[in-house]
Amino acid sequence: MEFIFEKIYVPTKHSFISRKLPLASNARIHSHRNFELNFITSGSGRRIVGDNISGFEKDDLVLLGPNLPHCWEALDAEKGKDPFCIVTHFSEDIINSDFFKMPELEKVVELLRQSNTGLRFKLGNDTHIPAILEEMTQLTGLEYYIQLLRVFHYLIQVEERENLSNPINNSAVFSKNLDKINKVYEYVFQNIQEGVKLESASAVLNMAPSSFCRYFKKKTGQTFMEYVKSVRVGIAAKLLAETDKQITQICFESGYNNLANFNHYFKFIMGKTPSEYRKTFR
Repeated sequence: MEFIFEKIYVPTKHSFISRKLPLASNARIHSHRNFELNFITSGSGRRIVGDNISGFEKDDLVLLGPNLPHCWEALDAEKGKDPFCIVTHFSEDIINSDFFKMPELEKVVELLRQSNTGLRFKLGNDTHIPAILEEMTQLTGLEYYIQLLRVFHYLIQVEERENLSNPINNSAVFSKNLDKINKVYEYVFQNIQEGVKLESASAVLNMAPSSFCRYFKKKTGQTFMEYVKSVRVGIAAKLLAETDKQITQICFESGYNNLANFNHYFKFIMGKTPSEYRKTFR
């Protein structure tokens, strides 16, 4: 899977931009400094947000904080229809603006701060947000901005939310080191099943293994192997929830070659054994 570090250019006369795009435009792991609100209008597939890998389907709604690596890979499309999403980008500095310091917007600011891990909103039968997002792609001027505030108004009322990823250390994300870290993320995602090797990951950044380990820990807040383990468990959790494959097979497909280690780390991260986790989806 190709990786890009994306820069979103919001027109100078706008504080944000909302577009309806084919899901194919989101199929590469990328990150950018802007906040992103992503709503799936059609199609289903695999979503990667930070160290989380999970499925998505129509009406999936996720709010992403700045510089959080992500992609949406379409796997199933409605017959005769290309899968699409509505993507809204707005500046990472929005929560520091004078306007957002108003007491009435405190809950909105808190929501934006929480999005550093990726927030998935479970809308249920609520049609307000999808309708507004669809309308926003056609609007301009003040009405455009008013509709964004309406979206925030409804988002803070959604009670069912899911934090998708573990927090990523923001000490690195606004620096030139971000693209280096994202190259490591991409290496991990590309090689997680075949085998991730410290020497190979170090070579991606032209570093000695010991220097690479110190660098990765400093920039992400976790060791390289902790990150790899969390990605493996994320893959395993998806397979347990969505397939009937044997746990032993899932162990190997998620990059483990020892069932005991797999069970240990899965329970350590997820709080349940693989079999207990699977039962919650049956």
